[in-house]
Amino acid sequence: MLLALVAALQLAACTPRQLIVDSLADELSASGQGNESDLDLLRDAAPFHLKLSESVLRQNPGHRALAESVAAGFTQYAYAFVAFDAERIEARDAKAAERLRGRAARLYERGHRHAMAALDRGAPGFSAALAEGGDSSRPIVGRDRVGLAYWAAASWGGWISLSKDDPDVVADLPLAIRLAHLAWVADPDWGQGALTGLLATFEAARPGGSPKQAQVYFDRAIAQSGGRSAAVLVAKAEGYAQPAGDRALFESLLRQALTIKDEADSPLRTQNEVMRQRAAWLLDQADDLF
Repeated sequence: MLLALVAALQLAACTPRQLIVDSLADELSASGQGNESDLDLLRDAAPFHLKLSESVLRQNPGHRALAESVAAGFTQYAYAFVAFDAERIEARDAKAAERLRGRAARLYERGHRHAMAALDRGAPGFSAALAEGGDSSRPIVGRDRVGLAYWAAASWGGWISLSKDDPDVVADLPLAIRLAHLAWVADPDWGQGALTGLLATFEAARPGGSPKQAQVYFDRAIAQSGGRSAAVLVAKAEGYAQPAGDRALFESLLRQALTIKDEADSPLRTQNEVMRQRAAWLLDQADDLF
């Protein structure tokens, strides 16, 4: 009876703590900053939010929504505030730009590992089956895990793009593409064209990729977004028009991105603001890009 009482007391002590962790995980995963238009405020706030979310995720690794939020957060922060900064200062400070690219690569890797760990937790052996690549061992991405798969693939692509001197990382590009395609098969309309746009970017970037197929993906992504996503327009400008040497299309797409107006509660508001800034910068660089 004494042992039973001690066990009951221990359980009672742990349960409130776990309830608090679970509640905090729910709040953090739901408090995405997708409608924040002040990017300077977001830049300042994001590191604390990411560190807190990551800490809570370690306490509650089975919380799929929080894992997706953390993976998305690291990927978006790396893209919007680190890798982009590296591009903008490259001409005047190559060494500083290289340091920023290294940091962005590590952030992408961090987001990728969180997403893959969650995918493996939900479907043990997922990573191994993905690496095997055969149809018989091909893992299945459930519709409830498409977001995780998207951020795992997107962060993987970012990591690979900044790791050209690391052949082991670059060699994983086919796996990142395969993961994105598995997610797309499960839900091709996910993210208002974001997932289709990722496939388009991968098709345009991969060795031996088809520009024609990339264009098909890009145009489908633009249609899926209903004209509300600046990201897919900028992606097509950089992934299709620029390699094709089509400056007129390049500038037209970027100007379309700049004209998108967001509603106050739009989940694309932050993403669009990031991409409008990038569109304006790319237009300024057009003489050097063509």
